[in-house]
Amino acid sequence: MLRATILIPFLTGLSLTGPAGATVVGGAITGGSAARNGEFVKLDPEDAFRVGQDTFQTENLYAFDEDQNITIPAPIEVDIGTGPQTGEVVASHYVFFDPGSGRSQTGYVEFDAPIYGVAAQRGTMADSDYLANTQVTYLSPGARGLEGGDKVEIDPENPNRLLVNWAASSPGDYVRVFTRRSPLADAASGGKVPLSTLRRP
Repeated sequence: MLRATILIPFLTGLSLTGPAGATVVGGAITGGSAARNGEFVKLDPEDAFRVGQDTFQTENLYAFDEDQNITIPAPIEVDIGTGPQTGEVVASHYVFFDPGSGRSQTGYVEFDAPIYGVAAQRGTMADSDYLANTQVTYLSPGARGLEGGDKVEIDPENPNRLLVNWAASSPGDYVRVFTRRSPLADAASGGKVPLSTLRRP
């Protein structure tokens, strides 16, 4: 079990509880077998919920914000799009689909800033876990990522929007999205951008 709270020892003068200002601004389910009963749900990471290992079991499309507007200390490797480089400001987000049984889903999640890239495999997600939010418990980290046939992409007509087209059962599909500096988080923090001194766990 991976808990984001275990990352606290790697901090030097930086709080991982991001500012109150959300950078996930919307989303929708547009098709698939989950369209009838599912909906887009934005979660509040301050609610201290668990994610992974069949903890939700619904047909909803979920997203929540992790660390916001962090100046990263090293490049971030991604599977889709462009990886942020050292010194760039990054906002991190988690997007997932955790149905109770085999279901398909198409839809989108929209952010308030353009998307750099997406970590969509186990290794790239593990390497970026230092951007996780401390109020959330991440379960079954070895089962995260996408399988063959699953697809997520940055909308070619709207760089702020992530398109999803995936099918899942147990334990679900999970990706991490990196966006550029968030105006909403900026406003909530007074424009201060913390310099991350985190090391990868």
